[in-house]
Amino acid sequence: MIHRLYRSRLFKFATGLIAGAALLVACGQQPLAVRDAPATATQSAAAPAPAQLGTQWGEGIESKVRSVTAKRLSDQPDDVASLGYNEANAVRRTVGSNPERRLNLLLAQGDIEWSVLDEDGRPLPLQRARRAEDMFRLAGVEGARYTLRFRNLSDRSYELIATVDGLDVLNGKPGSLRNGGYVLGPQQALTIEGFRKSQNEVAAFRFAAPSRAYAANTEAGDVRNIGVIGAALFELEQPNVPRRARRDATPSQPSAFPADGAYAPPPRYRK
Repeated sequence: MIHRLYRSRLFKFATGLIAGAALLVACGQQPLAVRDAPATATQSAAAPAPAQLGTQWGEGIESKVRSVTAKRLSDQPDDVASLGYNEANAVRRTVGSNPERRLNLLLAQGDIEWSVLDEDGRPLPLQRARRAEDMFRLAGVEGARYTLRFRNLSDRSYELIATVDGLDVLNGKPGSLRNGGYVLGPQQALTIEGFRKSQNEVAAFRFAAPSRAYAANTEAGDVRNIGVIGAALFELEQPNVPRRARRDATPSQPSAFPADGAYAPPPRYRK
């Protein structure tokens, strides 16, 4: 069982036995600013196309976790990034006819590789308008399942906090840097398959009409945040690994982390 939140710099982490040995984090920090990083989903005031896809609370998938103890190196995150998604026509209208394309994004100065995979484990193309400061976007298909994939290319350990439609994937509450997340060890990979229901199970991520999205059918959700996926990273203290110099933060625009644990409660669909 995941330990309760402590308001100190010592944090309790739950280790997800998903695709190896990835971890979860619970912490007591104040929300902090977003910092740019190479090839990340940086954010701007550009208005996206109206959300025509959200993420539904899907079928149950076995996914076990356990608890460990860890410590953040700093109150400030090493990176915070957002990735938008919508149906294909809306994405094309947003990114234009000759967008920049990638299969993954590099976070935390290149330490972490982030991709979104389809049901067959293939990376979904990420794209944004060239010379734009807007976030990268991906085209989804209603009913299709997807997963979030993170690979640690470094010898450092990180805490990863992830949100979908503005909701924390672990506790179903509004995304916050105070929340806990997964721990991603050196040279490890983590696949997040859904909203966590318990220590043993998650509810699969499936693209759905906004009215069927989890964020539209739970008290903590806000329909204005449908269509955005967020990732925040904190480097963890680790023996014999030198601390890296940090870069200045820049203010956040999107709402991947709109607020400040238990696990995520099931949705309540309107009749």
